[in-house]
Amino acid sequence: MKGVNFIADDRSEVKSVVIDLKTIKKNAEEVHELIDVLVAESRKEGQTINWDKAKKLLAQKGKL
Repeated sequence: MKGVNFIADDRSEVKSVVIDLKTIKKNAEEVHELIDVLVAESRKEGQTINWDKAKKLLAQKGKL
């Protein structure tokens, strides 16, 4: 994607991402999608709960 550069170490493992904000304004939707994917990947190993328990917790907090 134009305006997004990945920085890799000497073993070609990506370590950082540099985003040119001026360039990506034209592709804002693509950048939001990229960020969504990155967040999802970072949470892949996180704790999960089943939907019924989630609904119950949301109802208790008055959010459902």
